[in-house]
Amino acid sequence: MNETLSAVLALCRARLAEAGLADAATDARVLVAGLLDLSPTELLLRGDRVVDAADRVRIEAALARRIAREPVHRILGARDFYGVRLTLSPETLEPRPDTEILVEAMLLPARQLIARKGSARLLDLGTGTGAIALALLKEIPELQAVGVDLSSGALETARRNADLNDVAERFSTVESRWFDRLVGRFDIIVSNPPYITRDVIAELDPDVRRYDPMLALDGGPDGLDAYRAIAGGIDNFLEEDGWIGLEIGFDQKQTVTALFSDAGYTLTDAFRDYGGQDRVLVFTRKNP
Repeated sequence: MNETLSAVLALCRARLAEAGLADAATDARVLVAGLLDLSPTELLLRGDRVVDAADRVRIEAALARRIAREPVHRILGARDFYGVRLTLSPETLEPRPDTEILVEAMLLPARQLIARKGSARLLDLGTGTGAIALALLKEIPELQAVGVDLSSGALETARRNADLNDVAERFSTVESRWFDRLVGRFDIIVSNPPYITRDVIAELDPDVRRYDPMLALDGGPDGLDAYRAIAGGIDNFLEEDGWIGLEIGFDQKQTVTALFSDAGYTLTDAFRDYGGQDRVLVFTRKNP
């Protein structure tokens, strides 16, 4: 039996809602549009299009995966992030919209440095998909970036994404735990490190707990292991006039600020996420 796009979309929405998905309507739209390679406008205007049997099979398989709580963009294999298209893999965290705030926060410092120096080097610690570094490279042609990750699979994904977004000639990778295998100095260091307290990971939403890599979630007993590592090693890698940008957990502003203050850095700016929670901190040296 032939069904129209509108009918299929309605069925998907109903199935996801029945399964208890909180945002069934949005999930259905994004999933169907992605599978059929349609824009949101085309999804709306081509509702009378007949969905063929092969596409119905693909949609049914994707629905089953979403009902099992696999995130929509993992099913699709990619997502958009601050103007770049990112493929995902099991070794990478799925970039969230809140992380775009870190990109926004570093644009002005990067441009100020480039205005003075002509170019700048950026280090992205725990790069994952490469989201932060690649978004900044896309925005700022004079920028060079190095992505660091402990996972070789994540680095492979990041390099693939650099190729996909035409910035590969300005992006390189190093497999390392934080600074262990790095050399050289950088004008900007950014990171969205693991910051979830270990004992609450079991309570996370299944979409996160089952599908995001533990390496990208587990921040240690108090959620601060990564920040200690970064604060403890950054002096040897940040230029004297350099900047640090960090994503943090909603309740970590004071503790992370204290860690970096003790290491000789001062908080210059702080940004909240779309839900009004503390999300990004920017630091410079106290006495550059």
